[in-house]
Amino acid sequence: MHILFASSEVDPYAKTGGLADVASALPKALAARGHTLSVVLPFYQIVRDGDFALRDTGWSFSVPMEGRSEVAHILSSTEEESGHTVYFVRNPRFFEQGDGIYGDEHGDYPNQCERFVFLCKATLELARKIGRPVDIIHANDWQTALLPIYREAWYADSDILGGAKSVFTVHNLAYQGGFPEDHFRLTGLPPEYYTAERGLEFFNYMSLLKGGLQFADAITTVSPRYAREIQIEAFGCGLDGVLRTRSERLVGILNGIDEDVWNPKKDPHIAAPFSAAKTAGKKKCKAELQEICGFEQDPKVPLIGLISRLVDQKGLDLVAGAVSRLAGGPFQFVLLGTGAPKYHHYFKQWEARAPKQFRTFLTFDNVLAHKIEAGADLFLMPSRYEPCGLNQMYSLRYGTLPIVRETGGLADTVVNYDPRNDEDKSANGFSFAPYTVDALTDAIQRAFAIYPDRRTWLKLMKRGMRQDWSWDRSAALYEELYQTVKTLA
Repeated sequence: MHILFASSEVDPYAKTGGLADVASALPKALAARGHTLSVVLPFYQIVRDGDFALRDTGWSFSVPMEGRSEVAHILSSTEEESGHTVYFVRNPRFFEQGDGIYGDEHGDYPNQCERFVFLCKATLELARKIGRPVDIIHANDWQTALLPIYREAWYADSDILGGAKSVFTVHNLAYQGGFPEDHFRLTGLPPEYYTAERGLEFFNYMSLLKGGLQFADAITTVSPRYAREIQIEAFGCGLDGVLRTRSERLVGILNGIDEDVWNPKKDPHIAAPFSAAKTAGKKKCKAELQEICGFEQDPKVPLIGLISRLVDQKGLDLVAGAVSRLAGGPFQFVLLGTGAPKYHHYFKQWEARAPKQFRTFLTFDNVLAHKIEAGADLFLMPSRYEPCGLNQMYSLRYGTLPIVRETGGLADTVVNYDPRNDEDKSANGFSFAPYTVDALTDAIQRAFAIYPDRRTWLKLMKRGMRQDWSWDRSAALYEELYQTVKTLA
């Protein structure tokens, strides 16, 4: 199949979160299964200024934009032989206005809607330049949500796009591409596409994401549990009704992880290699992490890691409460991340009070992230909601037992250990359900109670390390979905 895969972010070119990881790894995994992937993203200023091997395709074409034309110039990566090519849509007016992908220190770029309308229009025109009939258009999040609509409205009779089916992946339903209703004119669509019943109108605003949900041939989310959660009011962000009406076209496919990058057997960033068969190297990784943090290098003290955006969604309010209750106990705690100033202040305060127990790194550091995953005994992810989550899978891969809240992808990947009931031998971590400080504190204390039992702890570690968290598994499920979608009338 020829799959046209559009995203506003693709690692390593442009990244703010997990979308970039998916848009990098999934196309590669699909290409490895014999499909042709044409991946499209903007040529941002950070791409222009980066050290990437790109070539000029020589393709330029005009894109109609509200009574005028804007030129799209196309560059590409140099990976054609693999069946996976990344194409970059260049237009300085839209994508080279600053270092940020979506905005600067003043907020979102004022032409945000127009930028991604342009990207969607240019993506489909680019498909005609590539010249190979498209089987699947795979759009991701609100920035490319217009693709299924444009294919229906303008390309139904196209030799290249007329036979294409569309798949729309929601990575986080909370980000909806909402704009004032007068921005609808920027789309160029006729008025019948601005309705509440089956269109872009959403409570007197325009929601691009709603359009993708309404018009895609299939909708996916990044975990099975999240696909169910977003159909109820508590998690539906106002769109649960729309999603329920399309539930027969909605499926959750768990994200994978790059097991070449996140592999304790060959990770260049950690103190020693280790595996489920040979776990001794993890002790050296813990000792190194304790040294980096300024902690006592005591293997008997449980070391908790947390790598996160420091925002309420990630459960940082619960962590703050649990830390207050447990402080002074026999454990060590290291945090890596940035976010809300209130959390910067709070955790730095704890570090100042107890520097031998708490260490806070208010930055993003990829090397340190690997060291934390490898060296910690436990990893906290008590999210209020979590469409998928990747760090819990990294942790399991590195023998670091996760403590998670039972939501979204966290519930799909972490099975709570109960010493009274482990007959199915599937437990690989610790979880809790109520979004309360009490529940998180209890989960941490349950983990601490098991930690001295090294035989049980090793058993849980090895279970997680031996599970398949690869993109090959996820790509096979997407391949199956694509084949199903192709048969739809």
